[in-house]
Amino acid sequence: MKLRHLNTATILTICGIFLLATVLSRAADWPAYRGPAGNGIAPEVLPPEPWPENGLATLWKVPTATGFSSFSVADGKAFTLVRRAFDDSDCETCVALDAKTGKELWAAQLSLAKYDGGGDSGGSGDGPRSTPVFNGGKVYAFDARLVLTCLEAASGKVIWRKDLVAEHGGKVFQWQSAASPVIDGELVFVAGGGEGQALLGLNKHTGAVVWKAENDKATHSTPLVTDLAGVRQVLFFTQEGLVAVLPKTGAVLWRHKFPFRVATAITPVVSDNLVYCSAAYEVGAGLVRVTKQGDAFEATEVWRKPKELLNHWSTPVVKNGYLYGLFGHAPHKTGPLKCVELATGREMWSQAGFGPGGLILAGDRLIVLGDQGQLVLVEANPTAYKELSRMQAVSGKCWSTPALSDGRLYVRSTKEGVCLDAVGR
Repeated sequence: MKLRHLNTATILTICGIFLLATVLSRAADWPAYRGPAGNGIAPEVLPPEPWPENGLATLWKVPTATGFSSFSVADGKAFTLVRRAFDDSDCETCVALDAKTGKELWAAQLSLAKYDGGGDSGGSGDGPRSTPVFNGGKVYAFDARLVLTCLEAASGKVIWRKDLVAEHGGKVFQWQSAASPVIDGELVFVAGGGEGQALLGLNKHTGAVVWKAENDKATHSTPLVTDLAGVRQVLFFTQEGLVAVLPKTGAVLWRHKFPFRVATAITPVVSDNLVYCSAAYEVGAGLVRVTKQGDAFEATEVWRKPKELLNHWSTPVVKNGYLYGLFGHAPHKTGPLKCVELATGREMWSQAGFGPGGLILAGDRLIVLGDQGQLVLVEANPTAYKELSRMQAVSGKCWSTPALSDGRLYVRSTKEGVCLDAVGR
């Protein structure tokens, strides 16, 4: 068949099918908070066209009662944490939805839903903050009371539980835990234990302690498994600052002191051998360079900006040496999206009107979720803010991060969760 014998409509159809196949050929699971690598970067690319004028097509929408948990998507299921009544008690609950239809497949009870405010409406209006992680047919949920639960992904049946307060001297801290568990190889990593066991590496199959280490006080920050100076390591952002340990043993590789005031919540951002971190409450941001000489590591401060470039809980993404993120200390509705040169901390541009929601990167596109449920497609371009598309995705407060899996965008708020067609099937 020769193209010269085909009419324009047929050629466009063939091209569209080819483009869709190309996009979906790179489809991947989104099994954990901030994606498969924990860096907010999607393995998938999006079609080059802007979204339709009326927004992306909604594939399904379901209630998600309170809380700030994001979606993780794997094995044909979407997992998140909600608040739900069990035997007249409100509990954090891990739910599994059919990723294509939104139908609830199971719900598993976790710890009691007890909070000290800081959420959607404070007190009873608050909810879970952590995001479950899928790995090897199991789901791991770390709730606000520092209890790590391993569930069977097919059924929601409890396989094991580890209570860091009862078993490891942990203490539930202000606004309760928002950290998500992280898995690498055979181990799952969490922070929140007491003296000598603040950082924990657990066998993912049994929950048995493989190693416990250090005295760091926990924060709301989710750890990151990454490679620095050619060595695999787990990076924690504690009240003492940055601490990196060997995944298999918990041995400390390096530390970098960083101020703590009230709360620290973002995941550190890694690019090459640079590590960016930031906190609100007038703390500001900083960048360190990690080097290795022989067996010794060293973390050297590149720049520090006290009271500037505050990231409250929204973790930036990095592309081609530039950070893109939501900045400010709780500037609800109005907080800006900024582009910052990573090597210097120099602000390239700033666009107000987002608030502390979340964002991810897909190819050269930022998918930004504002705290009012507005979903915005922005070009990852350091020269200027370039908005490509915008839609209202959900109602309710969004202190969560979008997920992209198999050409579908999963977004949630304190009221509802939605699945959107991101590739125009």
